[in-house]
Amino acid sequence: MAVRAVRKAGRIVAAVAATALVAAGAAACGPEDLTGGGDGKASGSSSASVSPSESGSESGGAGGSAVKAPPAGSDALARTPASVKGGVITVGDPKAGHTVKLYEDPRCPICKKFEDSGAQALVKPVAEGKVKVEYTIASFLDKNLGGSGSVNAANALRASVDAGKFPQFHAAVFANQAASETEDAYTPAFLLKIAGTVDGLRGAEFDKAVQKGTYKKWVGVAMQAFTDDGMQGTPTVVIDGKKAASDSLFDQDAFAKELKGSGIS
Repeated sequence: MAVRAVRKAGRIVAAVAATALVAAGAAACGPEDLTGGGDGKASGSSSASVSPSESGSESGGAGGSAVKAPPAGSDALARTPASVKGGVITVGDPKAGHTVKLYEDPRCPICKKFEDSGAQALVKPVAEGKVKVEYTIASFLDKNLGGSGSVNAANALRASVDAGKFPQFHAAVFANQAASETEDAYTPAFLLKIAGTVDGLRGAEFDKAVQKGTYKKWVGVAMQAFTDDGMQGTPTVVIDGKKAASDSLFDQDAFAKELKGSGIS
């Protein structure tokens, strides 16, 4: 009982610290340290303002709301190739002249904020073959806050590559993120409901991979890649080897300008 009490207290402290970081304008989620900044350097698990309608649970979202379909823009990447090498998922033409590296944790609300805004500026140049995006999916928030949602979601995202639906499913996962990262919403059952919004994704092989955790070993490889790259916060975006300014990530026009500065338009 004492151990359970300590764990519960730890989660409460983490949640309180997260709220404080939001008030201070934090712009990143990070492993371990709950006191950091927002440029991808050591930072705390922080909460963004996300409406209840954007959250999820096994019953279909907070308050019983329906599972949300991926943003319409994700269809533009339906024919864009996705591949896996080591712990990295690459979307786009392998021969593209530019590379954007993106580090995310599925439970990180700041990552959702980026996906809803700045990341939309990447859709057109990726679809046109001008840039490829290398995703490193971290899962440290499970350790920070308890639960297994990040691992479950990363496992399902890896399975979606084999099904040829990673861009659409990736968008749908973030569209259905819980209102708070302290809510462990990404269960296998809920991830399959999310997958049901992506045409052609559900099938025996994909469903089994999600339910059985087929790619959990790969999830560990991806987390190690995150660590090996020296990353300490999400989202971190690196454009052709240069870290993008954190204040450009959360506005589509601002991030488009950042991309243009690297010759991507």
